[in-house]
Amino acid sequence: MKIAILGGGAAGFFAAITAAEANPAAQVTLLERSGSVLQKVKVSGGGRCNVTHACFDARELVRHYPRGSRELLGPFMRFGPQETIDWFAARGVRLKTEADGRMFPITDDSQTIVECLWNAARSAGVQVLTNMRVDDLKPAGDHWLVQAGRHGTPFRADRVLVATGSSEAVWAILARLGHRIMPPVPSLFTFNVRDARLRDLAGVSAPAVRVQIRGLRLSAQGPLLITHWGLSGPAILRLSAWGARELHGMNYHFPLTVNWLGDKNAADAQAVLERAKEQNARKQIGAHAPFSLPQRLWERLTLAAGLPAGLRWADAGKAASQRLAGELTGGVFQVTGKSTFKEEFVTAGGVDLRELHFQTFESKLFPGLYFAGEALDIDAVTGGFNFQAAWTGGWIAGQAMAG
Repeated sequence: MKIAILGGGAAGFFAAITAAEANPAAQVTLLERSGSVLQKVKVSGGGRCNVTHACFDARELVRHYPRGSRELLGPFMRFGPQETIDWFAARGVRLKTEADGRMFPITDDSQTIVECLWNAARSAGVQVLTNMRVDDLKPAGDHWLVQAGRHGTPFRADRVLVATGSSEAVWAILARLGHRIMPPVPSLFTFNVRDARLRDLAGVSAPAVRVQIRGLRLSAQGPLLITHWGLSGPAILRLSAWGARELHGMNYHFPLTVNWLGDKNAADAQAVLERAKEQNARKQIGAHAPFSLPQRLWERLTLAAGLPAGLRWADAGKAASQRLAGELTGGVFQVTGKSTFKEEFVTAGGVDLRELHFQTFESKLFPGLYFAGEALDIDAVTGGFNFQAAWTGGWIAGQAMAG
């Protein structure tokens, strides 16, 4: 049996190893378009490689995937974070869990993961060919013909896995075959905001903020970070991921409502402000924040609500507290663009998930054609979840191809 793996990223490499280990008699060949493999693995997590996330309940795990949550439930029950941890441990690599649930090799070095995967591939007999860009893929009876590289005859394979990531060239080939491709759009990005309320506050963060896009039923909650260009942090990234297609359609220009107090509404906030007024009548409002907010942010929000610097609680009328409550729970900021989050380059889009059997990751249109990783319309928030989808899809497809 000849198995061709198209793409040398996490999903493709893992699938190649799995197939070769499951069927030692098979000839497994991995074709990578660039000069090196596992490039994202190498640079991810700031060079430490965020391998997976310590979330061991599949139903909880799928909640981190804006696209693919329903389809991945079954696969995660077969090969999830625990199986990933065990897989690497069996090959001599131990992972550690950080406070936020992200898991890294104990060496804090992505090269540890790269070398582990390379060693496993060599031991299993996987042939890795670089500088082999896929130019065409055609079914030919009971096998496939893969045209890759500048010269040479097509590579013949009994089974093919497409794990080429967000390759529009390969998506075009698949579209010609008849697969539906969901249009790719950026996911997981920060918001560009120019607003006097945020000026000179870069680096300030609020612990539990709710953000909502006006006019859409899109909201998210979590820590929020003010940056030089606008807003970032888990709440913003989650909102950008779930709203990837809608925000693309709005050209990333939209009003954003920020509730700095999370679940508290304006009435709740005003009640707290009235109690603060009773208890701190002689104190300056700007110097006393009755909420868990950074002092500099609190001062800026009081000014935005029209409360002059130096105003005492005793001198603030009910209208002033109403304005401040509104600013705290419903401030509107105009978003005028997006920026990439650190080294993350996550795309929403790819092969339509309705065209796969998720017990095997095999195409419903073409027997013998499989998919894994970012070639599919699957993506996740940051924290090791995208890699987990790659390991899971690669393992299940690898097992299926070897059978």
